[in-house]
Amino acid sequence: MNQMLPPHAPPSPELERLRKLLGAEKVKLGVHIRKMNSPGSPVYRMAENVIPSAGILVASFAGTLLVHWYLGAALLAAGCWWWMMKHLPRVKDGVFDRTAALVLSDPAVFDFWWSRGVLSLYARLPDGTERAAMRRNDWRDWVRALPADLETQAPGRRAEDTP
Repeated sequence: MNQMLPPHAPPSPELERLRKLLGAEKVKLGVHIRKMNSPGSPVYRMAENVIPSAGILVASFAGTLLVHWYLGAALLAAGCWWWMMKHLPRVKDGVFDRTAALVLSDPAVFDFWWSRGVLSLYARLPDGTERAAMRRNDWRDWVRALPADLETQAPGRRAEDTP
């Protein structure tokens, strides 16, 4: 059965450091939600996207056919409000969480999705400067270029503020 699994890349010190920085909230991971929440993506869940919207439409059509088009329009408006205000934020959070778990699991997986332009990285350094990396940048060089003492800084404190 192990022959069926794809080979894993060797351990990456940059990915390990990135995991630590993300855990310490020194670096932020950005995910292109629209690309990852599309059919064909490994984190796409059809039940999150198609079934609720189909339910809204069926309820609206049923209200229109059984009662009046006013009820159908009201059900559609309420369904759209629920979709935008309640359901969509949960879907976005779920896609982000699943994508982060996927890409941080293996350096080869991170490299693949980085090359597709799905991921970005952002850090605010202790001196107040901001650094970001996107597809055109090498994420490994970006992680290596971060200051070594970044992990030891307390959240929200600058280097000159520490005794």
